[in-house]
Amino acid sequence: MTTLPPPLAIGPHTVQPPVVLAPMAGITNAPFRTLCREFSGGKGLFVSEMITTRALVERNDKTMQLIRFDESEKPRSIQLYGVDPATVGKAVRMIVEEDRADHIDLNFGCPVPKVTRKGGGSALPYKRNLLRAILREAVAGAGDTPVTMKMRKGIDDDHLTYLDAGRIAVEEGVTAIALHGRTTAQHYGGTADWEEAIARLKEHVPEIPVLGNGDIWCAEDALRMVRETGCDGVVVGRGCLGRPWLFNDLVAAFEGRPEDFHRPSLREVAATMVRHARLLGEWIGDESRGVIDFRKHVAWYLKGFSVGSGMRQKLAVASSLAELDAHLSELDLDQPWPEGADGPRGRTSGNNRVVLPDGWLKDPYDCAGVTEDAELDTSGG
Repeated sequence: MTTLPPPLAIGPHTVQPPVVLAPMAGITNAPFRTLCREFSGGKGLFVSEMITTRALVERNDKTMQLIRFDESEKPRSIQLYGVDPATVGKAVRMIVEEDRADHIDLNFGCPVPKVTRKGGGSALPYKRNLLRAILREAVAGAGDTPVTMKMRKGIDDDHLTYLDAGRIAVEEGVTAIALHGRTTAQHYGGTADWEEAIARLKEHVPEIPVLGNGDIWCAEDALRMVRETGCDGVVVGRGCLGRPWLFNDLVAAFEGRPEDFHRPSLREVAATMVRHARLLGEWIGDESRGVIDFRKHVAWYLKGFSVGSGMRQKLAVASSLAELDAHLSELDLDQPWPEGADGPRGRTSGNNRVVLPDGWLKDPYDCAGVTEDAELDTSGG
Protein backbone atom coordinates (compact mmCIF):
# COMPACT_ATOMS: atom_id res chain seq x y z
CA MET A 1 0.00 0.00 0.00
CA THR A 2 1.33 3.44 -0.96
CA THR A 3 2.20 5.77 1.90
CA LEU A 4 0.59 9.02 0.85
CA PRO A 5 2.51 12.28 1.28
CA PRO A 6 1.39 14.84 3.84
CA PRO A 7 -0.27 18.08 2.74
CA LEU A 8 1.99 20.34 0.70
CA ALA A 9 2.88 23.66 2.30
CA ILE A 10 3.45 26.54 -0.13
CA GLY A 11 4.17 29.34 2.31
CA PRO A 12 0.94 29.87 4.26
CA HIS A 13 -1.07 27.82 1.77
CA THR A 14 -1.86 24.16 2.35
CA VAL A 15 -2.30 22.15 -0.85
CA GLN A 16 -4.08 18.88 -0.13
CA PRO A 17 -3.75 16.62 -1.94
CA PRO A 18 -0.33 17.83 -3.19
CA VAL A 19 -1.38 18.16 -6.82
CA VAL A 20 -0.53 21.13 -9.05
CA LEU A 21 -1.73 22.03 -12.55
CA ALA A 22 1.31 22.92 -14.61
CA PRO A 23 1.30 26.23 -16.48
CA MET A 24 0.83 25.64 -20.21
CA ALA A 25 0.81 28.44 -22.76
CA GLY A 26 -2.57 28.85 -24.41
CA ILE A 27 -4.06 26.09 -22.23
CA THR A 28 -4.19 26.92 -18.52
CA ASN A 29 -6.24 30.07 -18.86
CA ALA A 30 -9.12 30.82 -16.49
CA PRO A 31 -11.69 28.62 -18.31
CA PHE A 32 -9.51 25.51 -18.25
CA ARG A 33 -8.52 26.12 -14.64
CA THR A 34 -12.22 26.40 -13.80
CA LEU A 35 -12.95 22.97 -15.29
CA CYS A 36 -9.99 21.31 -13.57
CA ARG A 37 -10.82 22.91 -10.23
CA GLU A 38 -14.47 21.85 -10.46
CA PHE A 39 -13.52 18.24 -11.10
CA SER A 40 -11.12 18.34 -8.14
CA GLY A 41 -13.76 19.73 -5.80
CA GLY A 42 -11.58 22.80 -5.31
CA LYS A 43 -8.60 20.78 -4.07
CA GLY A 44 -5.10 21.31 -5.46
CA LEU A 45 -3.22 24.28 -6.89
CA PHE A 46 -3.96 25.64 -10.37
CA VAL A 47 -1.33 27.87 -11.95
CA SER A 48 -1.86 30.49 -14.65
CA GLU A 49 -0.29 30.51 -18.07
CA MET A 50 3.30 31.71 -18.23
CA ILE A 51 3.36 35.50 -17.89
CA THR A 52 6.25 37.52 -19.27
CA THR A 53 7.56 39.98 -16.71
CA ARG A 54 8.31 42.75 -19.20
CA ALA A 55 4.79 42.57 -20.63
CA LEU A 56 3.36 42.61 -17.12
CA VAL A 57 5.36 45.64 -16.04
CA GLU A 58 4.31 47.43 -19.23
CA ARG A 59 0.68 46.41 -18.59
CA ASN A 60 0.21 44.76 -21.96
CA ASP A 61 -3.54 44.31 -22.53
CA LYS A 62 -3.33 40.59 -23.29
CA THR A 63 -1.15 40.01 -20.26
CA MET A 64 -3.49 41.88 -17.95
CA GLN A 65 -6.33 39.61 -19.11
CA LEU A 66 -4.23 36.50 -18.49
CA ILE A 67 -3.69 37.41 -14.83
CA ARG A 68 -7.41 37.81 -14.09
CA PHE A 69 -8.70 35.20 -11.66
CA ASP A 70 -12.20 34.03 -10.90
CA GLU A 71 -13.39 34.82 -7.39
CA SER A 72 -13.48 31.11 -6.62
CA GLU A 73 -9.75 30.66 -7.34
CA LYS A 74 -7.94 30.42 -4.03
CA PRO A 75 -5.04 30.58 -3.80
CA ARG A 76 -4.43 32.61 -6.96
CA SER A 77 -1.25 31.38 -8.61
CA ILE A 78 0.79 33.17 -11.30
CA GLN A 79 3.80 31.87 -13.17
CA LEU A 80 6.32 34.45 -14.36
CA TYR A 81 8.99 34.24 -17.04
CA GLY A 82 11.86 36.70 -17.04
CA VAL A 83 15.62 36.94 -17.54
CA ASP A 84 16.35 40.38 -16.13
CA PRO A 85 16.51 40.47 -12.31
CA ALA A 86 15.32 44.07 -12.10
CA THR A 87 12.32 43.46 -14.35
CA VAL A 88 11.41 40.28 -12.47
CA GLY A 89 11.62 42.22 -9.22
CA LYS A 90 9.34 44.96 -10.56
CA ALA A 91 6.81 42.41 -11.79
CA VAL A 92 6.73 40.60 -8.45
CA ARG A 93 6.32 43.85 -6.50
CA MET A 94 3.51 44.89 -8.85
CA ILE A 95 1.68 41.60 -8.24
CA VAL A 96 2.06 41.89 -4.48
CA GLU A 97 1.29 45.59 -4.13
CA GLU A 98 -1.82 45.30 -6.30
CA ASP A 99 -2.91 42.05 -4.61
CA ARG A 100 -3.09 40.12 -7.89
CA ALA A 101 -1.91 36.70 -6.65
CA ASP A 102 -1.26 34.63 -3.54
CA HIS A 103 1.59 32.58 -4.98
CA ILE A 104 4.27 33.28 -7.58
CA ASP A 105 6.04 30.58 -9.58
CA LEU A 106 9.10 31.31 -11.72
CA ASN A 107 9.59 29.52 -15.04
CA PHE A 108 13.01 28.03 -15.68
CA GLY A 109 11.68 25.02 -17.55
CA CYS A 110 10.41 26.20 -20.94
CA PRO A 111 12.43 24.48 -23.72
CA VAL A 112 11.04 26.22 -26.81
CA PRO A 113 13.67 27.82 -29.06
CA LYS A 114 12.21 31.35 -29.04
CA VAL A 115 12.80 31.36 -25.27
CA THR A 116 16.11 29.50 -24.97
CA ARG A 117 17.79 31.31 -27.88
CA LYS A 118 17.71 34.44 -25.71
CA GLY A 119 18.87 32.73 -22.56
CA GLY A 120 15.47 32.23 -20.97
CA GLY A 121 13.46 29.29 -19.71
CA SER A 122 15.40 26.07 -19.28
CA ALA A 123 18.59 27.66 -20.62
CA LEU A 124 18.84 30.15 -17.76
CA PRO A 125 19.83 27.95 -14.78
CA TYR A 126 23.14 27.23 -16.54
CA LYS A 127 24.10 30.79 -15.62
CA ARG A 128 24.26 30.28 -11.85
CA ASN A 129 24.84 33.91 -10.90
CA LEU A 130 21.98 35.13 -13.06
CA LEU A 131 19.64 32.53 -11.58
CA ARG A 132 20.63 33.61 -8.09
CA ALA A 133 20.10 37.29 -8.89
CA ILE A 134 16.61 36.64 -10.30
CA LEU A 135 15.57 34.52 -7.34
CA ARG A 136 16.93 37.09 -4.89
CA GLU A 137 14.98 39.94 -6.51
CA ALA A 138 11.81 37.89 -6.70
CA VAL A 139 11.89 36.71 -3.09
CA ALA A 140 12.75 40.20 -1.83
CA GLY A 141 9.91 41.74 -3.83
CA ALA A 142 7.41 39.10 -2.80
CA GLY A 143 7.55 39.74 0.93
CA ASP A 144 5.26 37.19 2.58
CA THR A 145 3.97 35.88 -0.76
CA PRO A 146 5.61 32.49 -1.44
CA VAL A 147 7.87 32.12 -4.46
CA THR A 148 8.46 28.74 -6.09
CA MET A 149 10.29 27.70 -9.25
CA LYS A 150 9.93 25.10 -12.01
CA MET A 151 12.96 23.81 -13.87
CA ARG A 152 14.39 20.97 -15.94
CA LYS A 153 17.40 18.73 -15.35
CA GLY A 154 19.62 20.91 -17.48
CA ILE A 155 20.38 21.81 -21.07
CA ASP A 156 21.50 18.31 -22.03
CA ASP A 157 23.13 15.33 -20.36
CA ASP A 158 26.53 17.06 -20.50
CA HIS A 159 25.21 20.25 -18.90
CA LEU A 160 23.01 19.25 -15.97
CA THR A 161 22.09 22.09 -13.64
CA TYR A 162 19.28 20.91 -11.39
CA LEU A 163 21.35 20.16 -8.28
CA ASP A 164 23.18 23.49 -8.33
CA ALA A 165 19.93 25.30 -9.09
CA GLY A 166 18.23 23.52 -6.21
CA ARG A 167 20.85 24.65 -3.71
CA ILE A 168 20.71 28.22 -5.01
CA ALA A 169 16.92 28.18 -4.64
CA VAL A 170 17.15 27.06 -1.02
CA GLU A 171 19.78 29.68 -0.22
CA GLU A 172 17.68 32.45 -1.77
CA GLY A 173 14.45 31.61 0.06
CA VAL A 174 12.44 29.79 -2.58
CA THR A 175 9.54 27.91 -0.98
CA ALA A 176 9.37 24.83 -3.23
CA ILE A 177 10.84 23.43 -6.45
CA ALA A 178 9.15 21.53 -9.28
CA LEU A 179 11.45 19.44 -11.46
CA HIS A 180 10.53 18.20 -14.92
CA GLY A 181 12.64 15.08 -15.33
CA ARG A 182 13.88 15.95 -18.81
CA THR A 183 16.62 18.13 -20.28
CA THR A 184 16.03 20.98 -22.68
CA ALA A 185 17.40 18.80 -25.49
CA GLN A 186 14.76 16.17 -24.80
CA HIS A 187 11.92 18.69 -25.07
CA TYR A 188 8.98 16.29 -24.47
CA GLY A 189 10.47 13.16 -25.99
CA GLY A 190 11.71 10.00 -24.37
CA THR A 191 10.89 9.14 -20.78
CA ALA A 192 11.02 11.52 -17.85
CA ASP A 193 13.77 10.71 -15.35
CA TRP A 194 12.00 10.05 -12.07
CA GLU A 195 14.21 7.84 -9.94
CA GLU A 196 17.53 9.48 -10.75
CA ALA A 197 16.75 13.18 -11.12
CA ILE A 198 13.62 13.80 -9.05
CA ALA A 199 14.63 11.44 -6.24
CA ARG A 200 18.15 12.86 -6.18
CA LEU A 201 16.94 16.45 -6.02
CA LYS A 202 14.68 15.54 -3.12
CA GLU A 203 17.69 14.18 -1.25
CA HIS A 204 19.78 17.22 -2.23
CA VAL A 205 17.35 19.88 -0.94
CA PRO A 206 15.60 18.34 2.09
CA GLU A 207 14.81 21.82 3.44
CA ILE A 208 11.95 22.51 1.02
CA PRO A 209 9.31 20.52 -0.88
CA VAL A 210 10.21 18.99 -4.25
CA LEU A 211 7.46 18.29 -6.75
CA GLY A 212 7.87 15.87 -9.63
CA ASN A 213 6.76 16.58 -13.19
CA GLY A 214 6.77 14.52 -16.37
CA ASP A 215 4.82 11.54 -17.75
CA ILE A 216 1.90 11.63 -15.34
CA TRP A 217 -0.89 10.43 -17.63
CA CYS A 218 -3.23 9.00 -15.00
CA ALA A 219 -3.70 9.06 -11.24
CA GLU A 220 -1.80 5.81 -10.77
CA ASP A 221 1.24 7.46 -12.37
CA ALA A 222 1.13 10.20 -9.72
CA LEU A 223 1.09 7.69 -6.87
CA ARG A 224 3.93 5.75 -8.49
CA MET A 225 6.03 8.89 -8.85
CA VAL A 226 5.63 9.69 -5.16
CA ARG A 227 6.42 6.11 -4.21
CA GLU A 228 9.50 5.82 -6.44
CA THR A 229 11.03 9.25 -5.83
CA GLY A 230 9.90 10.34 -2.37
CA CYS A 231 8.78 13.67 -3.84
CA ASP A 232 6.35 15.84 -1.90
CA GLY A 233 3.78 16.23 -4.66
CA VAL A 234 3.19 16.17 -8.39
CA VAL A 235 2.81 18.72 -11.18
CA VAL A 236 0.55 17.60 -14.02
CA GLY A 237 0.83 19.10 -17.50
CA ARG A 238 0.11 17.23 -20.73
CA GLY A 239 -1.70 14.46 -18.85
CA CYS A 240 -4.73 16.66 -18.33
CA LEU A 241 -5.04 17.84 -21.94
CA GLY A 242 -8.58 16.93 -22.91
CA ARG A 243 -8.88 15.31 -19.47
CA PRO A 244 -9.83 17.96 -16.88
CA TRP A 245 -11.48 15.17 -14.88
CA LEU A 246 -7.98 13.80 -14.20
CA PHE A 247 -8.03 16.08 -11.17
CA ASN A 248 -10.99 14.13 -9.81
CA ASP A 249 -8.92 10.98 -10.13
CA LEU A 250 -5.83 12.58 -8.57
CA VAL A 251 -7.81 13.68 -5.53
CA ALA A 252 -9.41 10.24 -5.25
CA ALA A 253 -6.02 8.53 -5.58
CA PHE A 254 -4.33 10.64 -2.93
CA GLU A 255 -7.30 10.16 -0.63
CA GLY A 256 -7.24 6.39 -1.11
CA ARG A 257 -10.50 6.20 -3.11
CA PRO A 258 -9.60 4.55 -6.45
CA GLU A 259 -13.19 3.37 -6.81
CA ASP A 260 -14.13 7.01 -7.44
CA PHE A 261 -12.02 7.41 -10.58
CA HIS A 262 -13.99 9.10 -13.36
CA ARG A 263 -14.44 7.23 -16.65
CA PRO A 264 -16.83 9.39 -18.68
CA SER A 265 -18.81 8.19 -21.65
CA LEU A 266 -18.52 10.13 -24.90
CA ARG A 267 -21.78 11.87 -23.97
CA GLU A 268 -20.17 13.30 -20.84
CA VAL A 269 -17.02 14.21 -22.76
CA ALA A 270 -19.09 16.04 -25.39
CA ALA A 271 -20.91 18.01 -22.71
CA THR A 272 -17.57 19.00 -21.17
CA MET A 273 -16.26 20.05 -24.58
CA VAL A 274 -19.22 22.37 -25.16
CA ARG A 275 -18.89 23.83 -21.68
CA HIS A 276 -15.16 24.39 -22.17
CA ALA A 277 -15.82 26.24 -25.45
CA ARG A 278 -18.60 28.29 -23.82
CA LEU A 279 -16.34 29.31 -20.92
CA LEU A 280 -13.65 30.38 -23.38
CA GLY A 281 -16.14 32.55 -25.28
CA GLU A 282 -17.32 34.19 -22.07
CA TRP A 283 -13.73 34.80 -20.97
CA ILE A 284 -12.65 36.24 -24.33
CA GLY A 285 -15.90 38.14 -24.75
CA ASP A 286 -16.74 36.62 -28.14
CA GLU A 287 -18.41 33.23 -28.68
CA SER A 288 -16.87 32.60 -32.09
CA ARG A 289 -13.35 33.40 -30.91
CA GLY A 290 -13.91 31.14 -27.92
CA VAL A 291 -14.89 28.20 -30.13
CA ILE A 292 -11.97 28.88 -32.45
CA ASP A 293 -9.60 28.91 -29.46
CA PHE A 294 -11.15 25.63 -28.32
CA ARG A 295 -10.29 23.86 -31.58
CA LYS A 296 -6.84 22.88 -30.32
CA HIS A 297 -8.51 20.78 -27.59
CA VAL A 298 -10.75 18.68 -29.87
CA ALA A 299 -8.30 15.87 -30.65
CA TRP A 300 -7.23 15.59 -27.01
CA TYR A 301 -10.81 15.18 -25.78
CA LEU A 302 -11.66 12.60 -28.43
CA LYS A 303 -8.49 10.50 -28.12
CA GLY A 304 -9.44 6.82 -27.98
CA PHE A 305 -13.08 7.24 -29.00
CA SER A 306 -14.42 5.98 -32.31
CA VAL A 307 -14.82 9.20 -34.28
CA GLY A 308 -14.20 9.28 -38.02
CA SER A 309 -11.60 11.56 -39.57
CA GLY A 310 -14.29 13.50 -41.45
CA MET A 311 -16.15 14.32 -38.25
CA ARG A 312 -12.94 15.18 -36.44
CA GLN A 313 -12.19 17.66 -39.22
CA LYS A 314 -15.66 19.21 -38.93
CA LEU A 315 -15.23 19.63 -35.19
CA ALA A 316 -11.80 21.13 -35.69
CA VAL A 317 -13.19 23.94 -37.87
CA ALA A 318 -16.40 24.69 -35.93
CA SER A 319 -16.84 28.42 -35.27
CA SER A 320 -19.96 28.58 -33.08
CA LEU A 321 -21.32 26.74 -30.07
CA ALA A 322 -24.35 25.65 -32.08
CA GLU A 323 -22.13 24.19 -34.80
CA LEU A 324 -19.89 22.43 -32.27
CA ASP A 325 -22.89 21.01 -30.41
CA ALA A 326 -24.60 19.89 -33.63
CA HIS A 327 -21.52 18.00 -34.83
CA LEU A 328 -21.06 16.32 -31.45
CA SER A 329 -24.71 15.23 -31.40
CA GLU A 330 -24.08 13.19 -34.57
CA LEU A 331 -21.63 10.93 -32.75
CA ASP A 332 -22.38 7.65 -31.01
CA LEU A 333 -22.51 9.34 -27.62
CA ASP A 334 -23.16 6.09 -25.75
CA GLN A 335 -19.57 4.98 -26.29
CA PRO A 336 -18.00 4.08 -22.92
CA TRP A 337 -14.61 5.28 -21.83
CA PRO A 338 -12.13 3.54 -24.17
CA GLU A 339 -9.35 1.32 -22.88
CA GLY A 340 -5.89 2.77 -23.31
CA ALA A 341 -7.09 6.36 -23.70
CA ASP A 342 -4.81 7.75 -21.00
CA GLY A 343 -1.58 7.69 -22.99
CA PRO A 344 0.61 10.59 -24.13
CA ARG A 345 -1.03 13.69 -25.56
CA GLY A 346 0.32 17.04 -26.65
CA ARG A 347 3.90 17.58 -27.73
CA THR A 348 6.05 14.46 -27.86
CA SER A 349 9.05 15.65 -29.89
CA GLY A 350 12.50 14.88 -28.57
CA ASN A 351 16.23 14.96 -29.26
CA ASN A 352 16.07 18.54 -30.48
CA ARG A 353 19.07 20.72 -31.00
CA VAL A 354 19.02 23.33 -28.26
CA VAL A 355 19.10 26.91 -29.51
CA LEU A 356 21.19 29.09 -27.19
CA PRO A 357 22.82 32.53 -27.34
CA ASP A 358 26.29 32.54 -28.87
CA GLY A 359 28.89 31.34 -26.38
CA TRP A 360 26.28 30.49 -23.74
CA LEU A 361 28.02 27.33 -22.58
CA LYS A 362 31.52 28.81 -22.28
CA ASP A 363 31.11 30.00 -18.72
CA PRO A 364 28.37 28.87 -16.32
CA TYR A 365 28.74 32.02 -14.24
CA ASP A 366 29.28 34.87 -16.71
CA CYS A 367 25.88 36.22 -17.82
CA ALA A 368 27.05 38.97 -20.14
CA GLY A 369 25.29 37.26 -23.04
CA VAL A 370 21.83 38.13 -21.71
CA THR A 371 20.46 41.27 -23.35
CA GLU A 372 17.33 43.36 -22.88
CA ASP A 373 15.58 41.77 -25.85
CA ALA A 374 15.63 38.44 -24.01
CA GLU A 375 12.52 39.71 -22.24
CA LEU A 376 9.71 38.71 -24.58
CA ASP A 377 7.18 41.49 -25.01
CA THR A 378 4.19 39.16 -25.03
CA SER A 379 3.06 36.44 -22.67
CA GLY A 380 2.33 32.76 -23.05
CA GLY A 381 5.56 31.68 -24.76
